[in-house]
Amino acid sequence: MGNIFLLTLCMGAATYLPRFLPLFFFSRKQLPPWLTTWLDFIPVAILSSLILPALVTGGSPRHLDIVTPELAAAVPTLVFALKTRSLGGTVVAGMGIYWLVQRIFS
Repeated sequence: MGNIFLLTLCMGAATYLPRFLPLFFFSRKQLPPWLTTWLDFIPVAILSSLILPALVTGGSPRHLDIVTPELAAAVPTLVFALKTRSLGGTVVAGMGIYWLVQRIFS
């Protein structure tokens, strides 16, 4: 039981420290504008790198597959998101569009 507690404690530290240390060291400093602008793009880049392969590849082994219901729903959802800039609206619209596309594809 002691080993599990120690393992949990170490895993907690391993996930907490990489988040805490930059906040601790940079929270009182003014970052240059170019760095702040660059940092603003990181969440978008990470999300895109996670989503795009799932939208344009399929099968085993992986191959390019651009005729999928997911991609057909993602494009109008992206357009909606860019026009409205509404996170909640985009989620609801994306779910509705995906539901509609699934009905068309099946």
